[in-house]
Amino acid sequence: MSQRLDTAARCEKKKRLSIYLDPDLSHRLADLAGRHEQSRSTIAEAAIASFLSPDADERQEAAIAKRLDRIDRNLQRLERDIGIANEAFAIFMRSWLTSTASLPEAVQAAAQAKGGERYDRFLEALGRRLAKGQRLRLELPEDVQSFEPTDANFSRQANGGAK
Repeated sequence: MSQRLDTAARCEKKKRLSIYLDPDLSHRLADLAGRHEQSRSTIAEAAIASFLSPDADERQEAAIAKRLDRIDRNLQRLERDIGIANEAFAIFMRSWLTSTASLPEAVQAAAQAKGGERYDRFLEALGRRLAKGQRLRLELPEDVQSFEPTDANFSRQANGGAK
């Protein structure tokens, strides 16, 4: 009997509210209530209380800040990866231009044809590597994350150790 009194006292304090929900939202509410083994009313009441609470704006701001932090980390990772790719390409080009002699005109046509074949094989190999999901950044040690293209030590290494 005391359980009925508790329920009756609680019902006297609460006011009934009828609302209309979009069918998809109603289905999602029912799913959430089922997963948490609570009534739809309890879930809706908590959501409304959260929405109306004075710290709701602060929580929303914190959620947005968290998302922005994640985006910032992704951008930093992209900047790092692009910096590494640019430096690798620059080192390769410097090395290639330094070590490759000019060809006489008589053999340039054959060399260009062979270069075209090699380039096609390169593109095929690149396509296979990208299809497998392999990435250069996964092969690099984590301490390269603090990479700065203007770092004097890195520039010395890129120039063959000369100071």
